[in-house]
Formats: sequence, C-alpha cells, structure tokens
Amino acid sequence: MTSTEQHHPGRCSDHLPQLPTGLLIGGQWRESTNDRFTVFDPGTGAALTDVADANIEDAAKAMDAAATAQSEWAATAPRERSQILRRAYDAVIASTEEFARLITLEMGKSLTEARGEVAYGAEFLRWFSEEAVRIDGRYTIAPNGQSRLLVTRKPVGPCLMITPWNFPLAMATRKVAPALAAGCTMIIKPSELTPLTTLRFAQVLQEAGVPDGVVNVLTTTHAAEVAQHLITDPRLRKVSFTGSTAVGRTLLAQASENVLRTSMELGGNAPFLVFEDADLDAAVQGAVAAKLRNIGEACTAANRFYVHESVEVEFTSRLADEFTRQRIGHGTAPDTDLGPLINESARTKVEALVDDAIRRGATIVTGGTRKTGPGWFYEPTVLNNVPSEADIMSHEIFGPVAPICTFRNENQAIDYANNTQYGLIAYAYTRDAARMLRLPERLETGMLGINSGVISNPAAPFGGVKQSGLGREGGHEGMDEYLDTMYVGIADPTC
Repeated sequence: MTSTEQHHPGRCSDHLPQLPTGLLIGGQWRESTNDRFTVFDPGTGAALTDVADANIEDAAKAMDAAATAQSEWAATAPRERSQILRRAYDAVIASTEEFARLITLEMGKSLTEARGEVAYGAEFLRWFSEEAVRIDGRYTIAPNGQSRLLVTRKPVGPCLMITPWNFPLAMATRKVAPALAAGCTMIIKPSELTPLTTLRFAQVLQEAGVPDGVVNVLTTTHAAEVAQHLITDPRLRKVSFTGSTAVGRTLLAQASENVLRTSMELGGNAPFLVFEDADLDAAVQGAVAAKLRNIGEACTAANRFYVHESVEVEFTSRLADEFTRQRIGHGTAPDTDLGPLINESARTKVEALVDDAIRRGATIVTGGTRKTGPGWFYEPTVLNNVPSEADIMSHEIFGPVAPICTFRNENQAIDYANNTQYGLIAYAYTRDAARMLRLPERLETGMLGINSGVISNPAAPFGGVKQSGLGREGGHEGMDEYLDTMYVGIADPTC
C-alpha cells in the first residue's frame, strides 16, 4: 500500500476489508477534484462506503499515465508479464474469502456464488499468464521466391475497459488479463454500482508487480462524459465494453471517429430448448443453473424457455418445484441460495415484464411477487402459457423469472430461438446425436450449451453474433483482441 493511498471507511466499514477508495492513476491512489459517491448494499439498501468520483480532468491524467507507460510495458519480456499474471492469480485465490465477501456486499449474490466468481475470474489470470509466452508469428518464402514474408504481432496500445456490475471481478479479469499478457496499458472504468471489487483487484495487481501507469482505475458516476473524453483522445487504441446493446451502439459510433479497435459484449436473449427426448432430470437442473445463476442477472441467463409440447407439463411442474425450494436472503447468510437484485430499478423492471405477460394471458406457476423487507428481492418465478408477443419474450429479463412456451417440432423450435436481434448464447437439451450436430449449424448464436446450463470457460471464446456484440473474450481468441498484425516484406538480394 502506498503512502498516498486513500481510505475512507464510510458508514459500514466493519463489513468491508481495508481497501483503497480513490482513483488509481500512474501507480498512485489519489482523490478526484470532483465529489465522492456512495456504494450501497443491495441486500439492505444501506450505504457501504464512498469512493472517488472521477471527471474528465482525472480521465486526462489517466490517459497520460497509460500512454506514457505503453512503450516500456510493450517491451517487457513475455515471461515477465506471464509471471506477474501468475502472481496475481495466486493472490486472488489466496484472498478468495475477502473477494467473495466484497462481491456479495456490493452486488448481492450469495457467498457460494461469489466464491465461484472468484475461482472463475482468477482463472483468466492463469490462462493468459500461459498465453503471454505463446504470442506467435510466421516466416515464409513468397510464392515467387523473390522475397521473404515476416508476420509478427504486437500490442494494440492503450485500452479503455468498461466493466458491468453483475460480475465485478470476472468481468475485470477477463479484459485485464489478455491486455496485460499482450503488452497493453489500460484504463478501467468499473460500474458505479460495484466499484469496490475492482479497486481491490487493482491493488492486487500492484502488489503482483504491474508497473506504475500500466493499470489505471477511474470510478465515476459520469461514465458517459469520461468515456467520451477518453475515446476522442488519439492515443487510445481500443475500447472493450460489456453492457447493454444501447450503450454499445453509442460507444461504437464514438469509436468510429478514431477507428478504434473494439470488443463489445452486449445484450442477450438466450433461448433454452427442451426437446421431446431430453433427459428431464438434467434439463431441469440445467434450467435452474442457466436461469438462477447470479439471480438471473447475467447476459448468459436463459431468457426464453421453449419446451416440446409432449414434456411441457412435467418440465414446468418440476422446474417450479426447484424454484420454490430456493432460499432467498442476504448473500452473506450461510443458507442463502438467491440474493437481491442490484437495485430498485432492476426489480421494478422485472415486475413490469411479469405484469405485462400476465395481462397478455400468461399464468404464474410459482413466485411472481417482490419479497417484503429491506433490500431489493424478487421471488424466483415460473410463468407458462406465455404468448410470443409478451415483452418478456423479447427483452432481457435480468432477474429470476422463467417464461415457458411450447413448440411442436425442431424447425419451429429453431425459428423461435432465432427470432431475436440478439445471439449471445443458447441452450438445448436432447439425446439425439444427429440433432446435436444440426443445432450449431442452424442456431444464430455465438455460444451453445448442449445438455449443459453453464458453459463459460476462460479457455473458450466468449462472445455473440448479431446485436449481442463483436469480438471474443477468453481462449486463444481473447489474445487476438489485443494484438495488431504486422507484415514485413524482406527482399531477397540474390533475386
């Protein structure tokens, strides 16, 4: 911890680990010239602490720091970058309980799920520590034999990373790790709803040996102004964003002015298909995982359930039983399965979608109401007989609600699944091997889980098609997003 590190315990400091609450710029923790803002516990509505509220002046300083550090960081040996990432992985794993509690307090998910996020998020650090030393190129003879073709890859340059609130550690590591491995400096702008985990993670990166200026963090309630200022700076070379499609479109338009590289992980509307030959035991458990993971507040959450008419009654009944068994409470309570939604606005949105579906003829099988008391809780809900025109079938729910419709045959199921502007992920349960081969060819999606409700993996490329985004995070493909390709033609003097 540096001597300039800013600590403002706030109003619930007994619940928080000791962590910085200032801005990280050029290796120093500092206050903003602006005010501070409050971070709340969604399980109680109580204030946790206050953090620095960055403005465009702070953004300019962060950009200066990232640009200044870029050339030296790009020249750092791949093995050194690899070792820093590996130390960061070890540190995050060693601090699992601290990170899990922090995630739960500011985001709401249960401690069990928060621990899962820590393990998942840390794995990006380990994966890309291994990829850092495997950046390749090629050397070949030109077809006419008169020159040599050298292809090499080098870091894109300073990046802006805008992360969401729903996975405050994993969304940061998924962007930061490949950028560091590739040799890029960065400015991280976490969500104002869950900035504390990112601040603690940045501290871990410092302790792991990341040089000053390579990683800069701006917490702010002025996201649009700060992002636009950075995007218009000619020294910025890439924007990576996870969030809504509407905001993604705005950022893409802004990025086009300087022709920036972009990675966009945007909205989803995931279909969950249950065919007539499905293993219903597995399908129900997969549905619970795909729908209720992270309280339904995940872009990968199953959003629309299409069930073959021959198994719909049994599937719906069994899914409702599982939803009813879920224990709702504050995420830190040891017996909690489902925590609160992130804020009152999120709960109101879920309520509006359920109410609209009911007005249009849907039936509540279980749930359908908010939980009384402090915090923003909503009961896990199953709806059936949901008409296709209901808003809940075309809008991302981001809550613990499963709307169920029926289909008659495979073609109809695929038509239903593809009838959306989004294409992030889809799920399908079937025991037909031939169908398993057909579905990837016919479904318009970037990812597909077959007989599995959770498929995210740091070793695999994460991303969508259509208006679910551009680019991929994770896997070998995740490194490509932070590398430019350069071709060098070398004349053969003997020709």
